[in-house]
Amino acid sequence: MRIRNTSQAYGIVNIVLHWLMALIIPGLMVFGLWMVDLDYYDPWYKQGPELHRSIGMVVLLLLLIRLGWRLTNPRPTMESGMANWEKISATLVHWAFYILLFAIITSGYLISTADGRPVVVFELFEIPATLTSIPDQEDIAGLVHFCLAVGTVILGGLHALAALKHHFINKDETLRRMIGLSGRQRDQARV
Repeated sequence: MRIRNTSQAYGIVNIVLHWLMALIIPGLMVFGLWMVDLDYYDPWYKQGPELHRSIGMVVLLLLLIRLGWRLTNPRPTMESGMANWEKISATLVHWAFYILLFAIITSGYLISTADGRPVVVFELFEIPATLTSIPDQEDIAGLVHFCLAVGTVILGGLHALAALKHHFINKDETLRRMIGLSGRQRDQARV
């Protein structure tokens, strides 16, 4: 398997980034929903948010790498049988993911730093609080964070359904390319 994308297939870097984020992001949503109900005496009351923030910073790093990779790599051409609206929708959905994730991370940062404390990332380094003067910052950013996270997970579900539709109904290479089994590679895997 190639490292870089080609006009026919995704490279291993793109595939790994895609699936890492596909696992981490819904996991962060579930973890976030679980931790907001923790009681003060629960051992995870402090550890949960710290871990959530740290993993959120990992998502930011993956997002920046993925965006850079997208801008410097060829994109495999979309299936020839796709309608124009499907091609436009696919492009818009991918850019919506980038925008939503940046907005979620920004709102999470605003929640975490509302009291002036920095974001501590895995106890390795700190990201300083820079904006702390917004009235009700933590509550407003919290609502925005939640709504955007729910929207992103819903969009991710629709994205997954579209991939399954391409695989089972259209019977094209869309999903196979994102798991690294397209064209010749798929034929070799059957042998």
